[in-house]
Amino acid sequence: MTYDELIERLDPNVYRSLRQSVELGKWPDGRPLTREQREISLQAIIHYEDLHGVPVEERTGYIDRGSKAGTACDPTVGMMGGQKAEGETPKVDSDQFFEVKS
Repeated sequence: MTYDELIERLDPNVYRSLRQSVELGKWPDGRPLTREQREISLQAIIHYEDLHGVPVEERTGYIDRGSKAGTACDPTVGMMGGQKAEGETPKVDSDQFFEVKS
């Protein structure tokens, strides 16, 4: 059985258990996940969600940007490229920042 076949046949209850274990950082019996177990489990979860057509909004790692999508508050805006002309300095409104003192 290949990895793809294994993930394709994975029981939904096992998927939910893996997902919860990764979220909590521990197995259902309370033992902590090792770094390697967390990485392998997360890869399996992502692959399962892709193969089984889980809606994007319900997938592991999804971030709902809501009304902030495409604005300066959206960190992906700077990654999109083409948002500003070559050599142009981004406009920063100082009123959007505040200092936190402890």
